[in-house]
Amino acid sequence: MTQLTDRPAVPADTGVLPVIATDAIDAHSLGEYLLGTWSEARKHSRRLLLNSDFHFVDGLSVDDHRKRVLWQLGRLVEEGSVHRAYPKSVGGQEDHGGNIASFEELVLGDPSMQIKSGVQWGLFGAAVMHLGTERHHTRLLPDILSLKVPGAFAMTETGHGSDVASIGTTATFDEFTDEFILHTPFRAAWKDYLGNAALHGRAAVVFAQLITKGVNHGVHAFYVPIRDNKGFLPGIGGEDDGIKGGLNGIDNGRLHFDSVRVPRENLLNRYGDVDENGDYSSPIDSPGRRFFTMLGTLVQGRVSLDGAAVVASKAALTIAIRYGSERRQFTGGDVNEEVLLDYGRHQRRLLPRLAQTYAMSFAHEVFLTAFDGVFSGRTDTDQDREDLETIAAALKPLSTWAALDILQESREACGGAGFLAENRLTQLRADLDIYATFEGDNNVLLQLVAKRLLTDYSRSFAKADAGALASYVAAQVGEATYHRSGLRQLAQNVADFGSTARSVGYVRDAASQRQLLTDRVHTMVATLAGKLRPAQKMSKPEAAALFNRHQNELIEAARAHGELLQWEAFTDALDGIPDPSTKQVLTWLRDLFGLGLIEKNLAWYLIHGRLSAQRAEAITAYIDDRLLPRLRPHALALTDAFGFAPEHLRSAIATGAEGVRQDEARSYYADLLASGTAPVPEKKPRR
Repeated sequence: MTQLTDRPAVPADTGVLPVIATDAIDAHSLGEYLLGTWSEARKHSRRLLLNSDFHFVDGLSVDDHRKRVLWQLGRLVEEGSVHRAYPKSVGGQEDHGGNIASFEELVLGDPSMQIKSGVQWGLFGAAVMHLGTERHHTRLLPDILSLKVPGAFAMTETGHGSDVASIGTTATFDEFTDEFILHTPFRAAWKDYLGNAALHGRAAVVFAQLITKGVNHGVHAFYVPIRDNKGFLPGIGGEDDGIKGGLNGIDNGRLHFDSVRVPRENLLNRYGDVDENGDYSSPIDSPGRRFFTMLGTLVQGRVSLDGAAVVASKAALTIAIRYGSERRQFTGGDVNEEVLLDYGRHQRRLLPRLAQTYAMSFAHEVFLTAFDGVFSGRTDTDQDREDLETIAAALKPLSTWAALDILQESREACGGAGFLAENRLTQLRADLDIYATFEGDNNVLLQLVAKRLLTDYSRSFAKADAGALASYVAAQVGEATYHRSGLRQLAQNVADFGSTARSVGYVRDAASQRQLLTDRVHTMVATLAGKLRPAQKMSKPEAAALFNRHQNELIEAARAHGELLQWEAFTDALDGIPDPSTKQVLTWLRDLFGLGLIEKNLAWYLIHGRLSAQRAEAITAYIDDRLLPRLRPHALALTDAFGFAPEHLRSAIATGAEGVRQDEARSYYADLLASGTAPVPEKKPRR
């Protein structure tokens, strides 16, 4: 991530909140900024979603919901919303970033519609496009794009989910008939959880171990017809996955194959081919690199899940903060009750999550730009693809976990109203639950990130001694050299004898936040590298056992790395905000995110001597006493900048109706009090 110069210094904290009007944020300009590079694609989807054709309808049976979602996909075809990423030769625009941006917004309509369209055009169709060659594009893509051939993406198996390399389905070449024979050798090798498989799919891209002349060349993809108007084709069977915890508008199901023959030309052969003699060839010699290259072409699923999770988080917080700005509870004096968002605890529940959502949004824009660069060919090198896959594996877990947390906290913050289906939060929470294991289990993905971090580390220090490693970690974060001695701790103890403002002043600026967040990542990686170094001289079982003992540390290091990427993206984004008042508020929001990360991990910072106890305490006090009160007046404007229309939210408590009810109640009690007929309380308040 590019390191930017520190933001301009702000005046010393005097403990007095600055006077900034509550309308200081230029919400319109900020909203345009948040839409990012592909704003027109996002706006196109949002315009579509004003139409009730694309909305979730509560109370439908599973069968009716599935029918409606398939119909909605047809409407997306009619509206020209599915071709963006595809080649111009088949009517596409070859706009990869715009395609993802447009797709992410569909979560506002019905997540089932979004994910089923993702299965059809982002997985099934995209596999044909990216793993196939021109002959496949010409023959297969037109019917996929028109929805004439709904399809499934048959990669995951009941027994192997994230471990794709170990799938059991085989595709054995028969050189006498010039065909591949697809076979499911045991029950755990059934393809499972596949959208479009239970009912609507007419074909599937099936991933299987390619075997020819007795040699297994690893996982490859095949285009396989699976149904006609009468049902499954000979040799193909399956089951319906049934009712799920969410996304019940999608017909997820299982497939299995009993010696099903497909023509040799149905091998999607961009990265591996078999000729009529059964001889295998590939432009990539290394089987491992070939496998990861093939899977890397499908990274757009993780990109879009990251973005959709951000959109859903924005919607949830918009609903909760609007409601919290109107809903009154507990007497504040006379006839006025307090607005929920004026309570410190309510601010603690929602505003840090708002800061997190802004960080996720800015990080996603960086992510999407990297994706578009690779897939457009502008930055398509092996290093660029490896970096993209690492970013995907780092950000998708953080955003999907965060979305579930934000949806749940938003629901609770709205009390009983949040539990009503009419207010959308419970439905969104149920539908997004699967995002944490879609396109790779989040913990497995973070493990991949940690391995990449360790690989990069070992490349730089394959023969370095402990002293060199320590120097490297120190050099990465400037003043982190002080952490290796008692000087830093002593300096903090001296500085901490003063006000909270003075104490926290040493860690609240961008440079100090970067230092603390970066140092944690580097130290965790360096420590892990030292612990895992003996694995080089161990047997495979011993090395695996050593790795397993430190698996949790690996995942924590990867998570810290992903959070650093989000913080850096937020910090970089501040330079693109021209309005000074808006920039100031966004800087406070960035500080809330950064200091919140440090606060969340205070145990680590204390144990490793990075912060003194008093400074750690001061960070919490600064968040509660300074940042939250500063941001409270701008909470509504910060969510207004997300730009959602009532048709996008479709939440009764986000319409202003609660404010009308509260005003009616206040007016009633004010009139009653003024009339002199109000009953006298049994216990009069003390004067």
